[in-house]
Amino acid sequence: MSDAAGRPIATIRLLVGVYNANGTVGGELAYFIGARLGRAHCALCDITHGLARERADWKSCRAGLRVPFETYHRNDQPEAVLAASRGVVPVVLADTDAGLIVLLDPADLSACTGSVDLFARAIEQAAAQAGLTWPT
Repeated sequence: MSDAAGRPIATIRLLVGVYNANGTVGGELAYFIGARLGRAHCALCDITHGLARERADWKSCRAGLRVPFETYHRNDQPEAVLAASRGVVPVVLADTDAGLIVLLDPADLSACTGSVDLFARAIEQAAAQAGLTWPT
C-alpha cells in the first residue's frame, strides 16, 4: 500500500522523545541549574515538565495518544534512536513497521513554545506529512 506520492504507508507503533539532557542525577541537576541560568535549553522538557516533575496536561495528553510515548535522555537513548536522529536532540521519532522516522526536530519542538496542545498537533501534522498511519 502507498500514499498519493507513491511512498509506502507505514504504521506508527510507538513515539520516542529524546531530551537534551543527561538522565543521571548529576545530569538532571546540571540541566535544572543551566536552564534557570539560561545556559541549557530543551524544548521537549518545556512541553513535558514543569520545574521538577511531569506536567499534568502532558500526562493527560500522553494518555490520550494513539500509541505509547517513550522518552530517553541524550546518554541513555538506544543506538537505533541515536542513529535515526543522527544525534540531534531534542527530537521526537515515530517507531514504525518501516523503521524509525524523525517527526519533530529541535526547531519544530521550539515552535510548540511549551504548549502541549501545539505539540500534539505538531505530531499529527508531521505524521501525516510523512505519510504515516496510526494503528486501528
